[in-house]
Amino acid sequence: MRSVPLSIYVPGHTPMHRLPAAVKFCGLIVFVIAAAVWVSSPARGVIALALVAAGYLLARIPARIAWNQLWPTLPLLLLLGGFQWWQNTLIDAITLVLLLFASIAAAVLLTLTTTIAEMMHSLESMLAPTARWGVPVETISLAISLTIRLIPLQLNAVNEVLDARKARGVDFSLTALGTPVVIRSIRRARAIADALWARGVGD
Repeated sequence: MRSVPLSIYVPGHTPMHRLPAAVKFCGLIVFVIAAAVWVSSPARGVIALALVAAGYLLARIPARIAWNQLWPTLPLLLLLGGFQWWQNTLIDAITLVLLLFASIAAAVLLTLTTTIAEMMHSLESMLAPTARWGVPVETISLAISLTIRLIPLQLNAVNEVLDARKARGVDFSLTALGTPVVIRSIRRARAIADALWARGVGD
């Protein structure tokens, strides 16, 4: 589970942990926009990545946890970089990969230093003014919270099915993999729906 994005929070009392979630949200948005505008060369991409690395050091995130959270994105980034190299130049490809990796690393740093409850509370606070126009703030926050929580659970279910098939010595089959995963997903969805219904959510 430590290699699944959004599945882990690293407790701590560092300045990064103590920052309000809303401040970190805004900081992430500002960083991503500024990096997209400013990073126009590999050198600037390295600087942006170094700034994010400094944030990890400030938050005292263990290197293994940080790597486990970030490495799954590398194959896709390298694929995008290869396409960019084919379309333009190698310099453009390296710049794009560094920019995207720095942005993803910054987003992961937010999830590593902020609990889901804090993020959802911050989101509700930011959306609260829109409630006067009929925006279902609590429903939106609940939907996002459930989505975030279910991502690692769903990936873990896939891993469990793969491990079970490997233990039985069965060859890989898309149908044999998809069927138990879908059944587990439907059961989990029904259990969550029953729990929400029992608590009067949506009434």
